[in-house]
Amino acid sequence: MAPSFHQTANTVCVMDASSQLGFTLVERLLQRGYTVHAAVQQHGEEQFNALSADSNKLKVFPSDPFDYQSIIDPLKGCSGLFYAFEPPRDQPNYDEYMADVEVRAAHNVLEACAQTETIDKVVFTSSATAVVWREDRKSLDLDLDERHWSDVNFCRKFKLWHGMSKTLAEKTAWALAMDRGVNMVSINAGLLMTRDLSIAHPHLIGAAEMYEDGVFVTVDLDFLVDAHICVYEDISSYGRYLCFNRIIHTHDDAVKLARKLTPSAPSLPQRPDENYIQERISNKKLNKLMVDFAN
Repeated sequence: MAPSFHQTANTVCVMDASSQLGFTLVERLLQRGYTVHAAVQQHGEEQFNALSADSNKLKVFPSDPFDYQSIIDPLKGCSGLFYAFEPPRDQPNYDEYMADVEVRAAHNVLEACAQTETIDKVVFTSSATAVVWREDRKSLDLDLDERHWSDVNFCRKFKLWHGMSKTLAEKTAWALAMDRGVNMVSINAGLLMTRDLSIAHPHLIGAAEMYEDGVFVTVDLDFLVDAHICVYEDISSYGRYLCFNRIIHTHDDAVKLARKLTPSAPSLPQRPDENYIQERISNKKLNKLMVDFAN
């Protein structure tokens, strides 16, 4: 088992902590003995009131990824950052302009980390959509994994705005991290199966094609949170990690997901000749790292 951080001695920042992923990360980190700076963009402090009886263990900061000072403040004194982009309230939908927004946010956050002397590690939340969208995806000899990148021009051509935004933002973060000497790892998450998931989620644009290609992956919230903490605590972690715990590759899988997304939709017809799709995606790198993770 690889050596890990002594979490009781660490103060970390979660940004944006108001999302379901962010809030659950804050909760789990507190349980593991961390002191947490919760940087929130869209909500106030009230949702965090019940999380910690010790006010010194949890501090909530208002944060705006386009206001440099509001990024710097919650990072002060922190040894690590868990960063996930949340679209601004006045621009909630992914379109051709969202990439510029997400790229600027990633640049600001990584620059702030470079200027914060205490930051030892950044866990950057990206998406599987920054991996799977390529012109040659059907002809590759190897399964898709974290070594692959989505093609920005391909995404633009087919209006896959989520994939384009995630790819450009993650590449921006990696370029800045390498240039500034920031220790960063990224989590390329599958579709997050939250309670309020709907057919309108931008990750689902192109879902049929991902399914047919055997690369449509989902991830449960608890597994995604464990993955974030694991790659932060394990000193051997490096680079990108494709993160999912389910591949939608059978007719039954597709039907169950469709019913969750659109409960009122009619049942999908059975298609025996397409009952099973060959899996073409792998998360072996993450699974290997998480073998000994104590959640």
